[in-house]
Amino acid sequence: MKAAAFEYHRASSAHEALELFARYAGQAKFMAGSQSLGPMLNLRLARPAHVIDISGCEDFRGVQVLDHSIRVGACVTHAEIEDGLFESLRAHPLQQVASRIAYRAIRNRGTIGGSLAHADPAADWVLAAMAFNADIEIMSAHATRRVPMREFMLAAYTTVLAEDEVIYAIHFPVVSSQARWGYYKFCRKTGEFAEASCAVYVDPVTLTARVVVGALDAAPAELSEIAQRIARGGLACVTLADIVTALVPITPNKDQIDRRLYGNAVMRSLELALGSEDAA
Repeated sequence: MKAAAFEYHRASSAHEALELFARYAGQAKFMAGSQSLGPMLNLRLARPAHVIDISGCEDFRGVQVLDHSIRVGACVTHAEIEDGLFESLRAHPLQQVASRIAYRAIRNRGTIGGSLAHADPAADWVLAAMAFNADIEIMSAHATRRVPMREFMLAAYTTVLAEDEVIYAIHFPVVSSQARWGYYKFCRKTGEFAEASCAVYVDPVTLTARVVVGALDAAPAELSEIAQRIARGGLACVTLADIVTALVPITPNKDQIDRRLYGNAVMRSLELALGSEDAA
């Protein structure tokens, strides 16, 4: 199946992109890497009369180190992060996340902002952004605003983006040199969407931790009680049974087999972050 006919516009700046979007209000879609919108167009799940390509806009690209965060432009591709093109992201946990997204052909085109805007519950960036407590910088023709990732994704494929807004950049807090990170996902085969996933962030300096479960039927969810135990006492304070019990409220439509799968994803993420001791 092929896309319904549309008019293609290649914007050269964020200002031009927003101007075009306002001109064709209600009839236009933004396109970055087209790894989410492209299939939707071909399946005719989306039928915009105008497609505005922002992938070439320098405003949406680049990585900057600010006082308290690393600002990643929305149109930075997965492959650029994977390949270490930006010095501030070399050896950063985000490099590991990017390297495991789908297939190389998709990573070459897909963008971090496009993935977040699509808000697939099984996507890697929605999980990582929440685990890192990232902020999403959103732009419209009138203003910009920042929204915490935990408030950005409302449900599967649903975000707080208004009709006339676009993701401008993502702000990842600067990671402590002593912080620990673990990320694990179960896929039927390499490159496929995750059946269960988890990201863990632990900072022993501030005694804080986040344990975030992905590939749910909704937005990623935090296991706050498990995170508090980990922050206080490490991996030895948690068992697989504890994790499966904690998963019940966020997996109401899952059976015990599914919860065991999610539980193992959480445990493996914890082991990657904190060591390989047998806590189960």
